[in-house]
Amino acid sequence: MIDLRSDTISRPTDVMRRAMAEAPVGDDAYGDDPTVRALEAETATLLGKEAALYVPSGTMANQLALRSHTEPGDVVLMDHNAHVYINEHGAPFAISGLYPRFLAGARGVFTAEDVASAVPEPDPYSPKAFVPPVKLVCVESTHNIGGGRVWSLEAIHDVAVAARDRGLALHLDGARLWNATAATGVHERDYAAPFDSVSVCFSKGLGAPVGSALAGSSKFIERARRFRSQFGGSMRQSGIIAAGALHALRNHRARLVEDHAHARLLAEGIADARGIVLDPKTVETNIVRFGLTSPSSLDFVGRLLAAGLRVLPAGASGIRAVTYLNITKSEVEQAIAIIRKTAEA
Repeated sequence: MIDLRSDTISRPTDVMRRAMAEAPVGDDAYGDDPTVRALEAETATLLGKEAALYVPSGTMANQLALRSHTEPGDVVLMDHNAHVYINEHGAPFAISGLYPRFLAGARGVFTAEDVASAVPEPDPYSPKAFVPPVKLVCVESTHNIGGGRVWSLEAIHDVAVAARDRGLALHLDGARLWNATAATGVHERDYAAPFDSVSVCFSKGLGAPVGSALAGSSKFIERARRFRSQFGGSMRQSGIIAAGALHALRNHRARLVEDHAHARLLAEGIADARGIVLDPKTVETNIVRFGLTSPSSLDFVGRLLAAGLRVLPAGASGIRAVTYLNITKSEVEQAIAIIRKTAEA
């Protein structure tokens, strides 16, 4: 079975497993785990921030960021297809009492004008308390539902200027920021520079079994650490899993270009198949999203599964496939053959 459902399916290498088995550990809740401390320090340095916090998941990293930047009742601006809301199951509402205001981005990328139009002008005739305060802008790069789209530095800069002019903080959901750097050559530090906080994931393309991190100023991370405990995210001898993330951070970022090449190979190999709607130029990183003229996505996914290929439905007529650490070129070629045969049957 070839599994292209997600890069979260990635599995640790043998070398990574050895690093985990041999990791020095301590009680992380007390700040005593040396492996966790090393991971946090390297992550913060890589992203150009003062401090970082290791957490069990990307969802926790993002929700800690939202909670740490805001108070209940505040407004947060985000793309209408943002992971931080859709794939995190309405967590801004449920956990922090926040009011998301959605921006109509193009494959996940919105503009400075979108930000400006979402922040109401001061009204001298009404009490300020009548309007919930807008506090934060969230950017996601690469953008999951946008098909792995990368935000350009220019687009980030423009949105950041619009946010700063209105007194807003900025958070980057950089779960796949490593992929953005691999695709463009722009250092993660440069992408992260305009943001007050950045979340990154170790358990997708980098292949670690568990964990993400949130980075920002020392004061911000101190506040986030309080909420990590409140959210149930404080861990004990977590150096065992942090060692996998640390190995991935040091050794697996450069190889992400292989996953991107495999995604392009897949896209180019199926783009002209009957009933498939796909422009290979939209595949920038490791996520391939394509449409179907018929049948339904659920029917198509079921037929692919019966033929030995796992992918995910994306809406009524869309499919998502993702390449990652453990997927070979041969498996991608087999996937192409299965998709084409299924589409043309």
